[in-house]
Amino acid sequence: MAKVCYSCGKGPSFGNARSHSLRATRRRWNPNLQKVRIQEGGATRKVWVCTSCLKGFKVQKAVRPVPAAGAS
Repeated sequence: MAKVCYSCGKGPSFGNARSHSLRATRRRWNPNLQKVRIQEGGATRKVWVCTSCLKGFKVQKAVRPVPAAGAS
C-alpha cells in the first residue's frame, strides 16, 4: 500500500531533477505525512495524514484516556 493521505488522497509527485548541464533524472516529491490516531465511528485507528489536513482539522484526532491519579 502506497503512503497517501487518508483524508485528501495526496500522494507523491513525480518529475525531473535538472543538473547544471540540464541532464534530466527522475525524482519524486513526497508529501509531509504523519501517522496519527484518529477517531472513526467509535473506534480508533492509526492512519497516514498530511500536515495540511491536520492543520485544517479535516480529521478528528483520537483522545488518549488518561489513567486516574492515585488508582492502584
